[in-house]
Amino acid sequence: MIRFANIRFPVTVIAAIFLTAGALHAQQVPMYSQYTMNGFLVNPSFAGRDGYTSVNLTVREQWTGLEQSPSTYALSFQTRILRNSYISKSTSVKKKLVRPTKGGQVGIGAYVFNDKNGIMRRTGGQVAYSYNIPLSDASEENPRNLSFGLAMIAYQYSMDMDGLVYDHDDPFLNNYDRSVFIPDFNFGVSYTTSRIYAGFAMTNLLRGSVRFFDDNNEESAELGHYFLTGGVKIPLASNWLLEPSAFIKSSDMLFKAIQLDITSRVYYRNDYWLGLSWRTQDALIAMLGLRYDRFYIAYAYDFTLTEMRRQGLGSHELTLAVKFGTNARRYRWINSF
Repeated sequence: MIRFANIRFPVTVIAAIFLTAGALHAQQVPMYSQYTMNGFLVNPSFAGRDGYTSVNLTVREQWTGLEQSPSTYALSFQTRILRNSYISKSTSVKKKLVRPTKGGQVGIGAYVFNDKNGIMRRTGGQVAYSYNIPLSDASEENPRNLSFGLAMIAYQYSMDMDGLVYDHDDPFLNNYDRSVFIPDFNFGVSYTTSRIYAGFAMTNLLRGSVRFFDDNNEESAELGHYFLTGGVKIPLASNWLLEPSAFIKSSDMLFKAIQLDITSRVYYRNDYWLGLSWRTQDALIAMLGLRYDRFYIAYAYDFTLTEMRRQGLGSHELTLAVKFGTNARRYRWINSF
């Protein structure tokens, strides 16, 4: 439980709290509009799923123009531990057959993040382990894969009192901790083919405490969050692809805190894409991106649909990625972007 005595918040912060009370009441984790760009941030089973070594940077500035508006920075690394690459085997003088070898089934990943929401900051990191179970031969036309992931996360909740106007002699404010360290675990599972993908993840399995002081016996645990993602890739014509997807978010409050992102993206040659997404009770999101060699860049802008649009200038999200490694034909079931 967090209480403040005689603190006078800026008017814009008070407006943000009341106008978004429904979302803030349940959300304790960062929000991402481009969840398909780096699913590892919400599901540890995605660690190393594409067979490459990937580095991703995500920057999100929410409700720009609003004082003390939320912002999120996340830097991630993930890879698959491989045993051998694909091999080429000649079966005759005129016939050459390329067969993938058995790649490693273990993926690993890590990321660090800094999430700011008003005077609250959440800074920490996560390390993840994933185990991939091929459900068919990777050389098949439509190979299937099942993955499980477990992550250990540790972060610090802290209060930034700079800029707040309050009574510095208040005995209550001077006798509580302004930061709390919380270790916990996240879990995820995903199923992937060359055309469809689906994943489920849950956070804060231990429900770590966020108590900043202890003046009674009330429980003050973190909420557990649940994420369900899914999508399908639909070839439209030569070099064109349509990818509708959905992202359902909930928490221990269940139906009081469900939020849904419905997204559709169109790709050209897997090098350029445009997308549109609708987030229930929140925003309409426009997305665009491109790939050059092993580098990826994507941008999303959230057009706020709630009364918050009168206070802020929308939200911006930028994702940068680079992928290293040999040809990933042995993982043809995946095209992450």
